[in-house]
Order: sequence, then C-alpha cells, then structure tokens
Amino acid sequence: MNRRQPSRFFEVVLAILLVGLSGPPSAVAAPNEAGSWTVVRAVSGHFTPREECAFVECDGRFYLLGGRGIDPVDIFDPKTGGWSQGAPPPVEVHHFQPVVHDGRIYIACAMTGKYPREQPIDRILVYEPEKDAWSWGEAIPAERRRGSAGSAVHDDTLILVCGITNGHTDGWVSWCDAYDFKTSRWSVLPDAPRARDHFEAGIVGKKLYAAGGRRSSAITKQVFDLTIAEVDVYDFAAKTWSTLSAVSNLPTPRAGTAALAVGPDLIVFGGESMAQTPSHAEVQALDTRTGQWRCLPSLLQGRHGAGVVLSDGAFYTCAGAGERGGKPLLSTMERLNLQSGNSHEPNGGIAPKLSFTTP
Repeated sequence: MNRRQPSRFFEVVLAILLVGLSGPPSAVAAPNEAGSWTVVRAVSGHFTPREECAFVECDGRFYLLGGRGIDPVDIFDPKTGGWSQGAPPPVEVHHFQPVVHDGRIYIACAMTGKYPREQPIDRILVYEPEKDAWSWGEAIPAERRRGSAGSAVHDDTLILVCGITNGHTDGWVSWCDAYDFKTSRWSVLPDAPRARDHFEAGIVGKKLYAAGGRRSSAITKQVFDLTIAEVDVYDFAAKTWSTLSAVSNLPTPRAGTAALAVGPDLIVFGGESMAQTPSHAEVQALDTRTGQWRCLPSLLQGRHGAGVVLSDGAFYTCAGAGERGGKPLLSTMERLNLQSGNSHEPNGGIAPKLSFTTP
C-alpha cells in the first residue's frame, strides 16, 4: 500500500490540536481530517455479521466474539489478511467489554437472552486462543451481577464498573468491583458518581475513565434517550471517584460505543442515540491532561455494538449495527493508519500526538 505523508500544513495543525493550547480547554477542538478510514477487504474467509459483540487483539491476531445468538469466534490475521473460525461460546453472550490477560480473553458482567429483559451471566467466561477453547471462570458474586459494564485491567486486577441488572429494562448500577487474577478473589471498590450502561471504560496511567453510555429504560420507553455526557474518573492511588468539569463532557453523548485508552487519550468510537437513526460515525478523543476533546477522522460507516483494535500502527473495527437498535448487521471492516514514528500500543507511553496517514 502506498502512503503519502501529510502536508506541512496538516502537521502544524495536528501539532496544535493534539498537544493542546495553553489556557482553559474548550469543549471540543476542530475536526482533524488528515487521513481517513479505509475498507479492509479480506484476502480469504469472512466474519459473521453481529452486534453487541466484541473485537479484541491477543498475541497479534484479532478476535470477534459474542453477539446476539451463538456464532463462532471469527479470527483475523493481519499478517495474512485472512479470516478463520474458532469455537462458538457455550452460551449466548453479548453486551460486554472483553479484557486480555496472560494470553486469555476474559468476559465478565455480560448479558445473555432476549431483549428487553436479558439476564446477567453469573460467571466469568474465558476464551483461550492458543487452544481455541472456552471455559468457565470464577462465579461473580450474586449481589454484584449485571451486564453491559465497563471493563479494564489494572495491576493484574480486572476492574468492572457500572452496568445494568435487568437487560434494557431497569436496574442501572454505579457499582465498581475488582477481581484479582492471581488470588481469584473479588473485592468491592467505591461506587462511581453515576450509573451508566452500554459504554466501555479505559485506563490512562493510574486512573480509570468512564465516558459515554446511557441508562437504558424500556419500562419508560426511553431505551436510547438517557445518554450521559459526564466523564467519571477513578483514581487508583487515592481510591476515589471524581467527575470532570462540564467543559470536558463528551461532545456527542451516545451509547453502544467502543473505547480505547491510548497514551494520554481516551478515544470513543461510534455509538447510537436518539439524535439520529443512523449509528454514529464520530470518533472523539479526550486528552486527559487538558480535559479537551478533539475530533478524529470519522468512521466510513457509523456503527454501534462493535469493538476497536489498535495494532501495529492502525485502528481496526468491524461488525456492529448500522442503525439505532439491532439492524442492519454490518459486514465491513475498516482501518485507520497512524503516522509512522508514534508508539502504537494502548496506554504504552505513546507520543503526545496522534496523526494519521492517507493511503
């Protein structure tokens, strides 16, 4: 693939936008259009379209897991450009944010069953890519079970935040829990400032960020309405929660989002809301040092209920739904290339600016 470097004009603009201006931050910086997402066409194989699923990288390969119904794991090898299939999960599993630890993919606080009263799965579900095998992990404490929670790993500990106990109906919670991978023990952390579901969490440094999501309420016919703009932050050192000031609210409140923590940034991708019927294509990044959001290149296809991978200098996303609700299921995969010279691992000391190349 031929890549041309952005013009000097774009380099200057990107440096200003992404490093941040002095003084109080504005709510959102101007759009950054240096580079764009492109369709990835597989050399061989294909994935099963699905939504409320997950897309995650483990040891150089990408894994598309879960979603409504029971489908095989779809595996993409970026070196060969081909898809292959793995074993289906033992149960229907959807509405979850997976984490990777010690070569395994862990799913906790997920849902199973049909809309609108899906039930939380009572145990951790584990997929081991090397063996293409599923297994059951520890039971989740009965009084802390829910689905659609945010998940992240901090110091060999799985952190689970917020979620909803009764599908899309009611029972939003602000709970925060920790599961120690080494001791297999659960502990309760302080509650978040507010309940939310249908979002993904990310850890930047020693802090966990919860942005996006909503309070799903089929009872009041407000499944998509009650989106959340505020950004809540848990400080692992202080063991306390706080809420960023209103100027740092998510510029486009939406749920069903994917999120990645990359260096100093929390990046929120896609989503759904009552503001529009098509799924959101926005990609917005919060610079946690300044509290300022900026717009990154938008997805070619708005999607929600999907995941995003960062690998070898590029973002990848696939699957999800193209409109608010569960349809149409999307069969496309997209990629956004990062500028060479940056570090590309999530939360791995990335340089303070992200820039993009145009294929």
